[in-house]
Amino acid sequence: MMSDGAKKGALGLPADSSGERFFNGLIAENPTLVLMLGMCPTLAVTTSATNGLTMGLATTAVLALSNLMISLLRKIIPDTVRIPAFIVVIASFVTLVQLLIQAYLPGLNDALGVYIPLIVVNCIIFGRAEAYASKHGAIPSFFDGLGMGLGFTCSITIMGFFREFIGAGTAFGIQILGDGTILPGPVGNFFGMYQPVSIFIMQSGAFIVLAFMIAAMNKIKKSRAQKGKDVSKFRDASDTDTLVKEAVSEGGAEA
Repeated sequence: MMSDGAKKGALGLPADSSGERFFNGLIAENPTLVLMLGMCPTLAVTTSATNGLTMGLATTAVLALSNLMISLLRKIIPDTVRIPAFIVVIASFVTLVQLLIQAYLPGLNDALGVYIPLIVVNCIIFGRAEAYASKHGAIPSFFDGLGMGLGFTCSITIMGFFREFIGAGTAFGIQILGDGTILPGPVGNFFGMYQPVSIFIMQSGAFIVLAFMIAAMNKIKKSRAQKGKDVSKFRDASDTDTLVKEAVSEGGAEA
């Protein structure tokens, strides 16, 4: 039970607890649908659900592990060189993840291309290192990275699924709609007549699907508010001034 005086975080959970950090990144501050971070890989690699899932899991691994390491080293790293130190830590984990993907998933490595090494400069990872991991304990920082990473993974996998399904008639590479469908009998004949809407696997399709997903997230937030539930911890991506002011105030408090 949480005492009345305890500080509440995302979804009413105790602030900075492992569960609160996890659900904060997964829902309340979803990096893609709420904070609008990491848009380059979000728009570029989501031509299929498999690409989105792989990219998301790779980012999650780097995010959780780098948050953990940076938190453990936060009292050792001098403030004057913290940014280069963060980059070295993040780049080390990205290199490890990239080598594993190259060894065991060479096809996906070719499909994702330059976006795997570019995880180093993903603003989600560096942002969590600076805003949270460098100021909090190891366990909450790890779950903060895990929640943010899985929030990112869920968003881009769902986005990739819809783009692939509508634009090519496939789901995780399996033909469901259109010619060559795996569905048998009359059902297969019916769905076999589907003509893929190729615009969804183009750049413009990414923006269309992303817009519907953000609208759905806003609908969930509005529905929770109408039911009297606390939505104060849900960020508003349009409220850039508030986010900047909070980041500055947090930095000043730590100085």
